[in-house]
Amino acid sequence: MDSRLRGNNRWSCYTQIKITRCGFTIVEILLVVVLIALIAGVGGGIYVGTYKNMLAKKSARDFLLAAKYARILAIERASRCKIELDTAKNRFWLVVDELNEETGRTEQVPVRDWYFKPVEFSGNVKFENVQITPIDSEEVSGTGEQRAIVFLPNGSAQSAVIQIGDGKNHYTASVCAATGRAKIYFGTAKEAKTGTVDLDEQ
Repeated sequence: MDSRLRGNNRWSCYTQIKITRCGFTIVEILLVVVLIALIAGVGGGIYVGTYKNMLAKKSARDFLLAAKYARILAIERASRCKIELDTAKNRFWLVVDELNEETGRTEQVPVRDWYFKPVEFSGNVKFENVQITPIDSEEVSGTGEQRAIVFLPNGSAQSAVIQIGDGKNHYTASVCAATGRAKIYFGTAKEAKTGTVDLDEQ
């Protein structure tokens, strides 16, 4: 009898030892959960920051492409083309001068084709700073809600510096008056390289 009991006791001890070696303690499980939460939090923060930067960059690139297309349209049509800015609703669109055959007058018609459609910024992206110098070289103040950059048939344009951003990420597009060409910079309008252009280097 004693030997049988001892045998059963040995078997039960062996079973208990085996079970404790195969499992995890509550402390180990909590530690893993905390580590996963920390990694997810850091990764989520990086993702949100990258996504906001991407939205600001996309909006600035859309404006850059619109400026380049406006210059092409002005030259091809031999008529003025404008980028109309609505700073209150954070959107812009292209307008071209077209002759109305019925009235015989020149009208401004919004551009909607395969290459361009009106753009409205996503998220918190907005026009942060708008500086447009008209043809007569008098700078226009940034108080108006609706502004325009004019591109002329000879390839020139109004000089403009447009800062687009979400408060944290800033991109600045500049339009050269002499050549009508647009460029984009990372940073604020103060950091953008603007000024006199040597046409021999262009």
